[in-house]
Amino acid sequence: MLFYLSLAAVLFAVGLFGVLTRRNTIGILMSLELMFNAANINFVAFNKYVWADGLIGQMFAVFIVVVAAAEAVVGLAIVLLLYRNWQGIDTDHVSVMKW
Repeated sequence: MLFYLSLAAVLFAVGLFGVLTRRNTIGILMSLELMFNAANINFVAFNKYVWADGLIGQMFAVFIVVVAAAEAVVGLAIVLLLYRNWQGIDTDHVSVMKW
């Protein structure tokens, strides 16, 4: 179980580093997906080793996959809007999109 938890911690750290340092919107979305996958690994590992007979961790993992798919759809819509308006996808222009 220690291997799974350390793998999830490394994935989460890489994802967090990517979210904090990237200026490109696609890179930020990919880093968020890494963080979601780290949470999925944790839920499935705890399901296997702590809740041996239940499906609680797997249900949470499926819920996170659904939320990640919805996040990808909304994020890509924002990326298309940014590209259409400014011919680029840098996050510096996001503050201009305020009402």
